[in-house]
Order: sequence, then structure tokens, then C-alpha cells
Amino acid sequence: MRVLYLSRGGNPHDRRFLTALAGTEHEIFFLPMEVSADSEREFVPGQIEILDLPVMPSPTDLGGILERIQPDLVHAGPIQGGAYLAAQTGWHPLVSMSWGSDLLIEARDGAGREKAEIALRASEVLVCDCRTVREAAIRLGMHGDRIVVFPWGVDLKRFSPSQDGQLRVRLGWQDNFVILSTRAWEPLYGVDLTVKAFIEASKNDPSLRLLMLSQGSLRAELLEELEQAGLSDRAHVPGVVEPEELPAYYRAADLYVSASRSDGSSISLLEAMASGRPALVSDIPGNKEWVRSGENGWLFSDGDVEELATDLVKAASSRSELADMGAQARRIVEARGDWTSNFPKLLEAYQLAMSLPVRQVG
Repeated sequence: MRVLYLSRGGNPHDRRFLTALAGTEHEIFFLPMEVSADSEREFVPGQIEILDLPVMPSPTDLGGILERIQPDLVHAGPIQGGAYLAAQTGWHPLVSMSWGSDLLIEARDGAGREKAEIALRASEVLVCDCRTVREAAIRLGMHGDRIVVFPWGVDLKRFSPSQDGQLRVRLGWQDNFVILSTRAWEPLYGVDLTVKAFIEASKNDPSLRLLMLSQGSLRAELLEELEQAGLSDRAHVPGVVEPEELPAYYRAADLYVSASRSDGSSISLLEAMASGRPALVSDIPGNKEWVRSGENGWLFSDGDVEELATDLVKAASSRSELADMGAQARRIVEARGDWTSNFPKLLEAYQLAMSLPVRQVG
């Protein structure tokens, strides 16, 4: 089968899907929308042909490529991006892939909702990573029997419980309670709430330390807040770390924290759980599919800085319980979040799309 994979490009999720697809019997073409083909060649398997789109592509631009390639199936996402563009060409079958916030946030109203409805009406199948996104798609008119749900999952060999490789020793934090955030420094991911809660919690427990990875538009503002609170020396902010270094950061932490305002099945949450670390996360629906308070972590009320601060202190005082909670987190991901086991469900989605009658749009 010839598959055209149309997506943003330039991110680890696309590269992971493409690497897995390269190991199948299918002929895969990759069309990145937001980066040039040249920038992807280093990361995408050589057997996949990478195509180029013009900046701000039109349906005519994509249609010309489709006529030339003649794929048996188009796999496109996110919904208001690649899936919407593919829908306008009228090419079938179309497998649309949700990236979570496209249906949970962008599709709430206005142009984002209209584009989502158009894309879903044209799609034979929708692929998404959790029940929460599935329910949002059904509200927008997608038939439930045309939705394939599977968490994108993690590599359980790469992310596993182990020693931290001396990272805590290098930081001088052997006896401290280490909190880890890996989310981008953007409002959507609640990193401002995480920093504010850390500052507040540190007043009650000076043993707290914060590992805060990634970068984003809030970085300068939040570093200033930490400095004004006199806590710069209690936070380590290395920026974006190399993928091979990431497992060591999870293993160096006692607790994973995310105050994200919207998520499907968060990959960083699953990485933390696979690493045997309990999680303290916002009680948004996507997180509630993975975290059960008191069993493998804790949930706090979305947006509530005071509750998050209180829960940080509570977690630090519950160190004797953390090993069992982390072990339970690992078991949950082994059962439901194994990338190797879950990836074949994408191929099942392809087969379902090929077997269904073409969607009648209009």
C-alpha cells in the first residue's frame, strides 16, 4: 500500500511514527507542512521519500502531489492543519490523526471548529490517543465506529526504573525531594502554575528542588520569579535536553509534575510513569485516564496553584509511599502504554479505512 503521511514535521512524534512505518511492508511518502524536506532528511529513515510543499500550501498544491504520487491512503494531521488541507482535495480514503489540543481546544468554536467539522466529515477514520479526544470528535459529528483509539505510548526499555546516573549527585541534591517538569514553557502547559506552586511550597518545605526542562515564551518571566523568590539555586533549568539524556532526568526525580490545561494521553506523563515515578498532575480528563490519586500519583484541581503547592508538600512528606506508587505507575504503562504493542493499531486503522465506503461529504 502507498501511504502519504502529511503532518507538521520537525517533531519527535512524527519521526517516531515514520520510523515505525518504515519497518512495515508499505511504501511511505512524507509531506511535512511546517518545515522543509531538507530539514527532515537527517531524521527520517532513508527508505521514506520526503516531499516538499510550498509555504502556505493550497488544496491545489496538495492535489497536484496526490495526482503524481497516487497514494492508496492519506494519513494527515493535526485536524485543522494537514487533515483539513487533505479534506479539501477530496482524496480518499483519508485517515485523520488528532494531536489532542486540535479537538480539545482549537475546535471549541469559530474557524477552528468549522475546519474540524470539515476534516472529520471527509475522514474515513480518525486516529486519536485517548477517550477524551474520541468524545470530542463524536460531538463534532464523527461516527464512533470510525474512530481508532490508542495511546502513542513509550519505549518501555528506554524509559524504565533505574538509578539516576549520578545526576542528583552532580547537582548536590542527594537528600532533597526532586520535582520534575518537562513541559514547554507556554501557558497551555501550566508551567507558570508549576513555578508559582513550587515557590509557595518551598516556604513550608525547604528540601524541595525543581528540575525544569524545555523552553518557551515564559522562560525569562519565570526565571525572574524564581530569582525574586530567592530560589534560583534550588531550580535546575537546562533547557531542551538531548533525547538520549531524558531518561536520566526522570530517574533523578522523586515526582513528576504537570499543570497542563489540556492534554490527551501525555507522552511525558507516560514516560514518567514508565520510569517508575509517581505523578502529580492537573485533573483534566486526559490525565484522569492514567492517574488515580493515592494509587500511582495525585490529581489536583486544574488551575489551582494553592492546591498544587499543598500537594507538593504532601508528596514530599509521603516518601515512604512513593516506591509502591511508582511501581503501580509502571504496571499501568506496561499494560496500556507500550509503544511496541500499540503501534500496530495504526495499521489496523489503515485497513479499516481501506475497507469502508468513501465518505459522502456535502
